[in-house]
Amino acid sequence: MLAPEDRKRVSFITSTGIFYYVAMLFELKDAGATYKRLVDKIFCSQIGRNVEVYVDDVLVKNKEPRNHVVDLEEMFTVLKRYKLKLNLGKCAFGSTREPHSQLHGHPKRKRGQPSQD
Repeated sequence: MLAPEDRKRVSFITSTGIFYYVAMLFELKDAGATYKRLVDKIFCSQIGRNVEVYVDDVLVKNKEPRNHVVDLEEMFTVLKRYKLKLNLGKCAFGSTREPHSQLHGHPKRKRGQPSQD
């Protein structure tokens, strides 16, 4: 959520009135860097242990499936603490794919592997 005092900075005028965004848009200058700093800070105790972050994707990983639920609960607790929400339409739970095999909607290629485009 954008702070109320910052909303005037992202306002716009149409024929039907003045509007402003209440959530940060990734199109805003430095929004991606701001988001990255936020995610690095809030998940600092998990990154490298059971969480990987790539742009706006968060991957919860564990070699032991029995510990995965505990790791998810830890991530959900952090999200709740900072009042962040997930887009459930973009979530995939319980995947057995190799970590990072598909992040940010694009299959990850090994070095030297040609693109499928």
